[in-house]
Amino acid sequence: MQKILVIEDAHLLRNDLLETLALEGYDVMGAQNGLEGVQVARQYHPDLIVCDIMMPELDGYGVLEELRDDPIMAAIPFIFMTAKTDKSDIRFGMGLGADDYLTKPFLTSDLLKSIRARLGKRDIVHQQAERKLQELRENILTALPHELRTPLNTIIGFSEMMMADAPDLEAGRVTEWASHINQAALRLYRLIENYLVYVRLEMMRNDPEKLAIAQSARTADANLLIQFQAAQKAQVFRRVADLQFELQDSQEIHIAEHDLAKVIDELVDNACKFSEPDTTVEVVSKQTNGQYTVCITNYGRGMTAEQISSIGAYMQFDRWLYEQQGTGLGLVIVQRIIELVGGSLAIESVPDQETTVCVKLLAD
Repeated sequence: MQKILVIEDAHLLRNDLLETLALEGYDVMGAQNGLEGVQVARQYHPDLIVCDIMMPELDGYGVLEELRDDPIMAAIPFIFMTAKTDKSDIRFGMGLGADDYLTKPFLTSDLLKSIRARLGKRDIVHQQAERKLQELRENILTALPHELRTPLNTIIGFSEMMMADAPDLEAGRVTEWASHINQAALRLYRLIENYLVYVRLEMMRNDPEKLAIAQSARTADANLLIQFQAAQKAQVFRRVADLQFELQDSQEIHIAEHDLAKVIDELVDNACKFSEPDTTVEVVSKQTNGQYTVCITNYGRGMTAEQISSIGAYMQFDRWLYEQQGTGLGLVIVQRIIELVGGSLAIESVPDQETTVCVKLLAD
């Protein structure tokens, strides 16, 4: 049963509202002033609050501010009731985070419509959040164990063979097996590194001091760094010859060198991973009107609009069809880095043809 808290200092009106809502099937609770309303809300945990504005002790605006500052209460739908009809009052209340505004006197039917609409919207938001959470659980369950086990199995398997056959192994075979072990270890290292980077970025979003440090960082020669990082990543795929650069001179851009390097590393990694060898990977940059833009294009699998909108941590598309490596963290890491420094990320793609990812950053 959905719970509604009514905060109203007028005794008769409060009782009428409580009785009406109870008859409609809601679990109801009342409070006779703002201070009591805040206390009841924190104990009762209502699904929705209907609140008068002009009250003793603490007015409706104060109630809303108190609850919006409480992480547990912040998302509860909030409907104001008031005799104040001035538009500035309405704008002020909505600016504080109110979901609706009913002017007294109002029809019971209007109140019920507003309540049903707000609760319906809240239910949709909850359903969407739960669906995303379920997708995250499924992606972690499918991707993470595979990404951990595959390189570990390679390391364990080849190291056991080397230990068992050490006296009889030829130098060439030792080198070959050691190479497999090294590649598997690097894959495992990348997985752990990306997880740690992702956690660091998520923590920075709520740390004003660290956020300020990140936003004050600068890169002096972005093009040189981009060329170096792109070539280094392409070398892993043996696709340096596929790289095509078109880079304009740039001034200082608003991002730390290590963050820009990570952005290019992840974008070129995806470009190489999702396109075939001997197809071009274009890296283009330009600077105009205080903005630096770098775009990376590959002519490979591409993405649908739905897939682009669903990009998230541990999200990979058609994983079992293509059996690709990775956890889906790459684009999310890029997105977080760019957001933290005040930039933007845009993806344009045509399925089975091409994908272009553009990063826009502030520049001096």
